[in-house]
Amino acid sequence: MATSLKNLSAYDKHTIPNGADFKIGIVVSEWNDHITNKLLQGAVDTLLENGVSENNILIHRVPGAFELPLGAQWLLETINPDGVISIGVVIQGETRHFDFVCGGATQGIMDITLKYNKPVSFCLLTDNTEQQSIDRAGGKHGNKGVECAVTLLKMIGLKRSLITKNKVGYDAD
Repeated sequence: MATSLKNLSAYDKHTIPNGADFKIGIVVSEWNDHITNKLLQGAVDTLLENGVSENNILIHRVPGAFELPLGAQWLLETINPDGVISIGVVIQGETRHFDFVCGGATQGIMDITLKYNKPVSFCLLTDNTEQQSIDRAGGKHGNKGVECAVTLLKMIGLKRSLITKNKVGYDAD
């Protein structure tokens, strides 16, 4: 498994844009909140460490992972953040429910990203066991919330740099 060889909390701070003027939405699943709260904390700490003002981090909760896409859409429509982090956990059970929730949430998050042309970072753990999720929420593999916050900051920075280059005459040969 790729995660077993990587610490999800490790990143080069020199590659992260300063988020001082970024507005970030976070939508968090209440289901498995003993895990999602740790992912949320990792994301928030990372945003703060990289200049995002506490007042510009807007956190909202949804019942479960399946509701993450709609929650992200509502954030994008109402508060117009630069990007959204979607945080949830789905743990394999005895039925195919896992497959439908994971597939629906994944496709929904991608659809929202493309529809609104803004990054929606994918912090949805889809593990076989609760322990695997705990290991990725501040455990032995680090914190996926950190990784997703870094991803979001980089994507917002990329979009802003492309807009700036386009305004000054960017040649995309």
